[in-house]
Amino acid sequence: MSPFLLVQAGNPPQDVRSRFGTFAEMFAPLLGTWAPNMQVVRVYANEALPPPHEVSGALITGSPGNVTDGDPWMREAADWVRAAFEQELPLLGVCFGHQLMAHALGGQVDYHPRGREVGTWPIELLPEAQNDPWLSEFPQTFPAQLLHEQTVVLPPPGAVVLGRNQHDAHQILRYTPRAMSVQFHPEFTKPIMESYLEVMEERLSSEGHSVPQLRERLSETPHAQATVAAFLRSCDLIEH
Repeated sequence: MSPFLLVQAGNPPQDVRSRFGTFAEMFAPLLGTWAPNMQVVRVYANEALPPPHEVSGALITGSPGNVTDGDPWMREAADWVRAAFEQELPLLGVCFGHQLMAHALGGQVDYHPRGREVGTWPIELLPEAQNDPWLSEFPQTFPAQLLHEQTVVLPPPGAVVLGRNQHDAHQILRYTPRAMSVQFHPEFTKPIMESYLEVMEERLSSEGHSVPQLRERLSETPHAQATVAAFLRSCDLIEH
């Protein structure tokens, strides 16, 4: 059986990583039976991605970097996304991965005009999600953990917007039956988000966020976490 590829696009801050692990380790509990057969490639450290036909599917993580930085590894990862897309490999992008996929497939990514989104906030599914094989069993609104300052300003041609919220009109995108992405973080639990607020408190306060209010709003996000397993089921990577 070919492994499931975890494209690790960076690391959490050291204080978060020391408590909760890398992004790959955060995602492992959500991958079910694929976790023991997960191949992690640290693209930010210039590790080479395998040819798409050598893996069963791929998940692209978040990153402290931004797509507009245009680092060489980001350009190489975007080329790989296009190749995987052409081969109809199951693909799921998360936060930076969401933006990288949109950029690679012809969309536009830039800083959000309203600044950073951080904390636990509701996601609203659009009517297009009601019959979607990925999200049809999800409630119309559910909480999710968010931490991003860039956004998909313009989705790629042909992409369908499945979810939004008051801050970001493009929270969930579907590109094809086997390629999709989310702006929020399924892998973040409430304690992980609390740790980010602690590490980033000074910066967030300087940006005008009320960190005490953000802490009060934090909650667990089981439906957001379940989007990973739902992705695997919708691509026939786990049993329905």
